[in-house]
Amino acid sequence: MATATYPPPPPYYRLYKDYSQNPKSAPEPPPLIEGTYVCFGSNYTTDDVLPSLEEQGVRQLYPRGPNVDFKKELRSLNRELQLHILELADILVERPSQYARRVEEISLIFKNLHHLLNSLRPHQARATLIHILELQIERRRQAVEDIKRRREEAQRLLMESLETLDGH
Repeated sequence: MATATYPPPPPYYRLYKDYSQNPKSAPEPPPLIEGTYVCFGSNYTTDDVLPSLEEQGVRQLYPRGPNVDFKKELRSLNRELQLHILELADILVERPSQYARRVEEISLIFKNLHHLLNSLRPHQARATLIHILELQIERRRQAVEDIKRRREEAQRLLMESLETLDGH
């Protein structure tokens, strides 16, 4: 059966055998999972909360609080990253044995940049959804306008046809 061109349906298809005659005969879907669950041996949670840098054991380089100026902080961290990379290049040339501390500092800056960007993801998702919905609305508006235009054209042709028939 594993090598058949058309393998048989999975065994649970029998649960839906009377579905076409009685749609209510199908089993109810399982309840939604809330909280933690295990999948492939790993624990996951349904709560999508971005853990803070402190919870991850990383020092935070930008101010704490809800009113963070993301643009300013991202620019600041980017400038600091560029400076540290230049310093790393100098250290690799002059004192190669001291590169480890600079690499750790660069790693810390990258972690902070990454965390800042991840904290903007919900806003990005909302903006993307708004954009998609606006495109859908515009497409539907154009479709309605096209239908109206074609209807008016059809009415005009019908009126012309009626006038031609009345004229003869």
